[in-house]
Amino acid sequence: MSKIFGNKIRALREGKQIPQRQLAAALEIDTATYCKIEKGGRRAKREQVSILADLLEVDSKELIHLWSADKVYDIIAEEDEATQILNMVAETILKYKDKTAKA
Repeated sequence: MSKIFGNKIRALREGKQIPQRQLAAALEIDTATYCKIEKGGRRAKREQVSILADLLEVDSKELIHLWSADKVYDIIAEEDEATQILNMVAETILKYKDKTAKA
C-alpha cells in the first residue's frame, strides 16, 4: 500500500504535537489501527479523512486528494503502463466534465 496519505497525516500530527491515541480516540478506533493508517498498512475510511482534516486543521480537499491518490496508486502501481493509464483516465474525466458542463 502507498503511504502518501499516511505520511501527510503523520507530519501534520507531529507538527501539532498530537499523540496518536488522541486522533485514534476521535476516530473511534484503537491506537494500533491508527498507527497502521499512518504507516500505510491500512486505509482510513473516507469519513475518517474529514474528521482528521478538522482535527489537524487542514483543508479536507487536500487530504481527500492524498487519500484518493493512495487508492489509485494501489490499483495501478504495478502496471507497466501506469502513466499511460493515468493519462487515459484524466482524458476521460475531462471529456465527461465537458459533456456535463454543456448539458
